Amino acid sequence: MAATKKPAPKKTAASKTKPVAKKKTNRTFGEKVKWFFIKLFLWFFGLSIGSVIFFKYVPVPFTPLMLIRAIENKMAGKEVYFDHDWEPIDKISMNLQKAVIASEDGTFLYHNGFDFKALQKAYKSNERGRRIRGGSTISQQTAKNVFLWQGKSYFRKGLEAYFTVLIEIIWGKERIMEVYLNSIEMGDGVYGAYAATEHWYRRDASSLTQMQAAGIAAILPNPRKFKATGSSSYINRRKERIVREMRAVGKINYNAK
Repeated sequence: MAATKKPAPKKTAASKTKPVAKKKTNRTFGEKVKWFFIKLFLWFFGLSIGSVIFFKYVPVPFTPLMLIRAIENKMAGKEVYFDHDWEPIDKISMNLQKAVIASEDGTFLYHNGFDFKALQKAYKSNERGRRIRGGSTISQQTAKNVFLWQGKSYFRKGLEAYFTVLIEIIWGKERIMEVYLNSIEMGDGVYGAYAATEHWYRRDASSLTQMQAAGIAAILPNPRKFKATGSSSYINRRKERIVREMRAVGKINYNAK
């Protein structure tokens, strides 16, 4: 008689092999700090590039300086006056474009964001104890006005250099000039070419004469102190010099590089 084959015993849940749980490794304080700064850097990198791309196509509505000036006036008990309207570059007088190049950055059309000769000259002038000079290009001024705060710290200057490189690569010269002429301070509470031409000359930004454009460019070192009309002898001399240098600028080609 054949032996009866016993059925194999069923595996119970208890007999199943349990997977070994991985132990969570607790990060040290140093590792947490390191990852925090890595994430912070990645967020900053992404947001900065994203904002530069965004403002390549969208008008800049306001700048940090506009907010700072409003707060300063409010705290001083002054009237908070703010005049700013965006004007496309093809509606801004070519005379004004030439005037700011002649006044602020003679090599704007050719450099990559930095004029190292001007920086060296400014450094030597300041070292000799003369009047403080900046040596900043239009690209650097635009980067500072749109994305940063005022100040002279090395940290802020480093950020300024970073944003200058970004706008040179992503925006190009024509867009930099357009944002610059629409954002810079051109009087007390007056920002941009449209507001400035209305404020100083009661006309639109497309119809400025050479001397009128030079008048606006001449006050840019301190537009809250100087006046484009009824100017001091110092500003009148600057106007005359700027008009002469505008002729040397010649025809503007934003793709000159």
